[in-house]
Amino acid sequence: MLKVEQNISRLKYLLDLYRITVEEFLAKISEGLKRPLTESDVFSEEIKVSHLKRIDKLFNKGLHFYLDPNDLHKTEDASVFFRKAHFNSDLNIGAKKVVDHFEEVKISLSAISKLAGFEIKRELPVFDVKEDVRDVATEIRSLLYTGFESELKDFLRSLIVRFAEYNVMVFEFVETWNQKDKANIDGFFLRPNVIVLKRQQQSFRREIFTLIHELGHFLLDDEEIDELNYQSMANKNLPVVERWCNDFSFYFLAGDYASVIDSIEMANSTNDYCFDIIGEISNKTHLSKIALFTRLLFKDKISQPDYNKVKADFDQKFNEQQRELQRIKMLRKEQGIEQKGSTPKPILSPLLISTIQSAFYEGVLNEYEVCKHLNIRPERLEKYI
Repeated sequence: MLKVEQNISRLKYLLDLYRITVEEFLAKISEGLKRPLTESDVFSEEIKVSHLKRIDKLFNKGLHFYLDPNDLHKTEDASVFFRKAHFNSDLNIGAKKVVDHFEEVKISLSAISKLAGFEIKRELPVFDVKEDVRDVATEIRSLLYTGFESELKDFLRSLIVRFAEYNVMVFEFVETWNQKDKANIDGFFLRPNVIVLKRQQQSFRREIFTLIHELGHFLLDDEEIDELNYQSMANKNLPVVERWCNDFSFYFLAGDYASVIDSIEMANSTNDYCFDIIGEISNKTHLSKIALFTRLLFKDKISQPDYNKVKADFDQKFNEQQRELQRIKMLRKEQGIEQKGSTPKPILSPLLISTIQSAFYEGVLNEYEVCKHLNIRPERLEKYI
């Protein structure tokens, strides 16, 4: 069996980075094996290539990573996982891989910018969590709100474009339906200016809310990795920063409609839980109906039992829609109708494009590297350079 010489320190670096114990690591890479791998199998100077491939299925670094003789150092510049000890979400391996990937992208873009001779400076001020969140949201909305667009994806794209004008770079990551390690996060903010969003196929409203929530973290200059749960938004005991960012997202998106929510005295069965008002506000702001009802719950404008009833109705309708989609999918399969469709492409920030363009014009990147950074095919290169 072919063996190669590995740099064990790099493997240990990954365990520290991902905060995985040796036992957890061995269990992960031994899945499907009759004889689980042991420490001596993987923590030795020489390792079987088959074992190394199992390790790389977990970390996706490429086999060359483990063979590189240069040691890596656990510095704050290297990863948010070395800069911050705790996060609001209990991150799974999929989430950690996503965060690590975009940390590397951020570092790479920073190096490219310096080589190309330009610097991306912060345009928006840093705020304090003690400042009135509604006032801050109003101020920032006047700068970044692009005007209402009925199409959710178009509205999201316009926000990403406007953020780029203020040197905030937004990335989307897209998960395939058969992806094994799906990330249990909705978005995160990395200093100095990177926001990353999970593409929400079934709810662009959730993605839009997440974008503005992470903008709140950017404004506070507080790095965080979030899994947003609408029900938790009514929790009055949330950490102060999370409460601030939730409120910021609501006020930014609601605009003048925040006053309409304030004017509601109580939503209950006697007024049909204010469904007409909530529906209108949702259509005019792209805040989801359940997010608005959660806001009412937080403001004590709907009782917990009534909220539970409303949420159960939403959940039932959603589940019925999913069952119908699954039924149609199975029917098409039985009829031999080919299921067409491809993985959707993430929205590219103009700030990313301009950074790569400048690096190309300065001779820092070649055409192949431009395609790689923008994740485009060579035949589409002329559109970008």
